[in-house]
Amino acid sequence: MKKVSIIGVDLAKNVFQLHGAAADGTVLFRKKLSRPQFQRFIFEHPRCLVAMEACGGAHYWAREMERAGHEVKLIAPRYVVGLLRRIRAGLRRPRAPL
Repeated sequence: MKKVSIIGVDLAKNVFQLHGAAADGTVLFRKKLSRPQFQRFIFEHPRCLVAMEACGGAHYWAREMERAGHEVKLIAPRYVVGLLRRIRAGLRRPRAPL
């Protein structure tokens, strides 16, 4: 099993979207977690790089993640918009069965 090297987090009020990827870019998991589940996940998951959009709530969560030993990178909102458009477009695209 591959090791998660980066987790992308989309913060919201009540539900957080997580996207875990290996060093080569392969997707290892996609999760939708509530606030308490997210906090539990942070402390139980092995250390890795966590990236999220910089906003008011992101600074709080960044401190929590750093306390758990993760390396946190906050991304300026203007760079996140294009990335989210590509991800959402990819999620809507039908996938061929294996």
